[in-house]
Amino acid sequence: MSVTPPPTYSPGPLDGAAADLKQALTQATAPIAAKHLNVENPVPVNVFNYTGAVFDNDEEYEYAEFLGGTAVHQTPALGVEVRGVKLQQLSKAALDDLALLVAERGVVVFRKQTDLTIEEQLAVGAHWGPRYIADHSVGDPVHVHATTGVPRREGLEHVHVVYADKGARPDPTAFAKIELFHSDVTYELQPPGPTLLRNLVTPDLGGDTLFSSGAAVFSSFSPPYQRYLESLSAVHSGHEQARGARGAGQHVRREPIETVHPIVRVCPSTGIKSVFVNAGFTRRIVGVPKAESDHVLSFLHEQFAVNHDFAWRVKWEKDDVAIWDNRVVNHSALFDFWPERRHAVRVTPQAERPESVAEYEARTGTKAKDWLEERYKAIGIVKPALDAGVGKKERGFKD
Repeated sequence: MSVTPPPTYSPGPLDGAAADLKQALTQATAPIAAKHLNVENPVPVNVFNYTGAVFDNDEEYEYAEFLGGTAVHQTPALGVEVRGVKLQQLSKAALDDLALLVAERGVVVFRKQTDLTIEEQLAVGAHWGPRYIADHSVGDPVHVHATTGVPRREGLEHVHVVYADKGARPDPTAFAKIELFHSDVTYELQPPGPTLLRNLVTPDLGGDTLFSSGAAVFSSFSPPYQRYLESLSAVHSGHEQARGARGAGQHVRREPIETVHPIVRVCPSTGIKSVFVNAGFTRRIVGVPKAESDHVLSFLHEQFAVNHDFAWRVKWEKDDVAIWDNRVVNHSALFDFWPERRHAVRVTPQAERPESVAEYEARTGTKAKDWLEERYKAIGIVKPALDAGVGKKERGFKD
């Protein structure tokens, strides 16, 4: 589906919309300077630890005060809703705590961030990016998208514009619903970590976003299948995205790349294993026959879409900011609001180069964790083993 970017990051009247949107296609056509790309040389990123600035005990923040506001869990697998807190007022220590909370819970939504400016949104993202502990001449803290429109105002090339209106009618022949679940720009050498999306214009009905936990997906598999997946890597490609942009008459800021990442990565902040594939960018598994690769990837994509107990459906309100960790969740926007307008701006800090389980354990000397095992451990339960194949199981619905 082609989504046309608007000429500016802030919403405005739709008078003369067709001309304005056509003009927007020509914006930011010049290549972004090489220092912004960060696709060849990995730069270090901060591994966040609790500072105590927000929560005294990292196991007891459900329904907790959050710097004068409230933080409420949404599902067992993921999601926290925060009210009564202004993002731009958080200290650096509180932002460190928030980054770890996002890594643990997958997605955190801050309601009613009415006063947040785009510069302040960028500053939060930059705090979480590589430059936070790197020399300012190395890399760039916030991702610059390879194809999509950026605001016309100078200095905002790091802002990714999300926009759809009556001119962007959904095309059901383009993608199956399962194919819409993705993690952002995973073809990059250092794909994003905690990512901020602020909704500026929200449809009256629809336009929700589904988030699904890759950690919960991994935990749902049998130990032999988990070990098999841990041994695999896959190719992530930006070529299709670039071809789609060119086909829609939009600009391509730099030539597409392909990168190999582990199918199971470990979040360095939590040590939790997570499935790291998506239909948007993952093309094939390295070193296995095509039939096997297609079957495994199709199965994994399906698990993100069909396991509703691993998901949280976020209903947006104007000026909400969702922060999700692209390392541990996939997401899918719903395009059920056409012909209404949806307008949002995304800031996308880059994270570390994905580490496999073997790489993480060799580097840290510690064993990577299973999300469900850790959840059960916290309440004093051992993760149940699967059946031993003895006896007959009846399959009768109770309802």
